[in-house]
Amino acid sequence: MSRRLVIKNGRVMDPSSGFDAVADVAIEDEVIKQVGGDVDATGAEVIDATGLIVAPGFIDMHVHLREPGFEHSETIETGINAAAAGGFTTVCCMPNTNPVNDSAMVTNYIIEKARRLNSVTVYPIGAITKGSLGEELASIGSMKQAGIVAISDDGKPVMNARVMRRAMEYAKAFHIPVIQHCEDLHLSHGGDMHEGMESVRLGLRGIPACSEDVMVARDILLTEVTGARYHVAHLSTKNSVAMVAFAKAKGLPVTCEVTPHHFALADSDVLPYDSNYKMKPPLRSGPHVQGCIDGIVSGTVDALATDHAPHSGADKMQEFERCPFGILGLETAIPLSLHHLVHPGRISLMKMIALYTTGPAGVLRLDRGTLRVGAQADITIFSATQKWTYDVNKSKSKSRNSPFHGHEYVGGQATAIVAGRVVGSTLG
Repeated sequence: MSRRLVIKNGRVMDPSSGFDAVADVAIEDEVIKQVGGDVDATGAEVIDATGLIVAPGFIDMHVHLREPGFEHSETIETGINAAAAGGFTTVCCMPNTNPVNDSAMVTNYIIEKARRLNSVTVYPIGAITKGSLGEELASIGSMKQAGIVAISDDGKPVMNARVMRRAMEYAKAFHIPVIQHCEDLHLSHGGDMHEGMESVRLGLRGIPACSEDVMVARDILLTEVTGARYHVAHLSTKNSVAMVAFAKAKGLPVTCEVTPHHFALADSDVLPYDSNYKMKPPLRSGPHVQGCIDGIVSGTVDALATDHAPHSGADKMQEFERCPFGILGLETAIPLSLHHLVHPGRISLMKMIALYTTGPAGVLRLDRGTLRVGAQADITIFSATQKWTYDVNKSKSKSRNSPFHGHEYVGGQATAIVAGRVVGSTLG
């Protein structure tokens, strides 16, 4: 017997087709059956989406699920529960686990664990090098066969240009992108926050913007040599935005993402020695924040991604100089994007949706992020108008490291539907 679900009266917005109207969506046997027109809801489960936005399932192409190895901070289960609560139906997890996802064995473990949970879809990203040590290429071919969608040593940049070139050549052969955490470790060594007046005021060691810029410049040159698809993770500086725009203008296969915290916060927002504000790349100064926003507005930025990086309280609540980098992101991404991009009129609601759907799907070549008839019924329903306050203590994540606790937002509460089944919701 077929299973039917009808979403009624929502504002349906699909960047893949340009569809934007109050309409009904019919789902049958895990796929989208009809969008708009006269939808028959007889015998179907019905969701009333009056006053809400109905969009293709949101994709987060940059998360840390921590499992295997760091289950005290997050597990695949708690991570995808947080994703569903934030409105995401698909996440791509970075390889800095223990053991590192540098083999088909670890890739298979992640995929099978996520499949058994039968919730948000998880696509693993494999390591570029063995152990993410930057020295010897990982088993890229076998990981691709097992199911990775990209390679990255995220958290550890590939410092050796020769190794990076070889990685790009292999990635091109296997038709997957290389995702780089752009940081020159020699320039950033010992730093805790963005290098500038605020780091001087707080007496903290600085991470200069140029530590990102020089790596972006190097890798764009290698992209020109190899022709590989190259993606800049969590871009945070105005010069990096400009270089990606230059590369795109030259026709190079270069893409990039920006995180919500890098357009929502600046280094001047950092509360003294509050480790919830410690992340990498660090929160930058105002001109860099504006540069990231300008890149989003201009279309230079292809996707928004959370870089969801949970850490246990014991790890995070150390001295600022000793605690690890990273903050939560899955449950605050939509509200931050609405608050800082859509509500001020910087971008349209349709463009914001595209940055979480067709954008990441295009970078990774995923068959997701669309409401076309016949596609898997992954749908994100969210409010753009309801007022609410984010309470990190109610987070579905195992960790609590967020600087946004207690902030009030207009819109952003969401329901995630995967293959026609509700897997999480914060909508009242």
